[in-house]
Amino acid sequence: MQFAVDRTAVHGRPALSVRGELDIATVPQLAECVEAELATSPRALVVDLTETTFLDSSGARQLVRTARRAAEAGAALQVVCPRRNTPVRLVIDLLELDRLVPVVEQAGRADGEVGS
Repeated sequence: MQFAVDRTAVHGRPALSVRGELDIATVPQLAECVEAELATSPRALVVDLTETTFLDSSGARQLVRTARRAAEAGAALQVVCPRRNTPVRLVIDLLELDRLVPVVEQAGRADGEVGS
């Protein structure tokens, strides 16, 4: 699968849908897209990993950097990674990324309801 970051919207919030392998070679593309979205001063940002097929340590570090940048920008971040995405969720769980990054099963609505 070819790597791509698609700009979309989820419940009216800007979202980045990541497809393919998120690794050392593709992290710069996601970082650039995150910066572009945060430059618009959104109140929230969704990073959707549902279609991500692989996550290495570089990708995990980028998710932590994204969480920090979103917090600095005052944007509520949700990283969507369903448990059925076993290869990516395994890395998230092993590294306990959910302690640093708000990982959810599905994106919540703008009214504050969050997927779990």
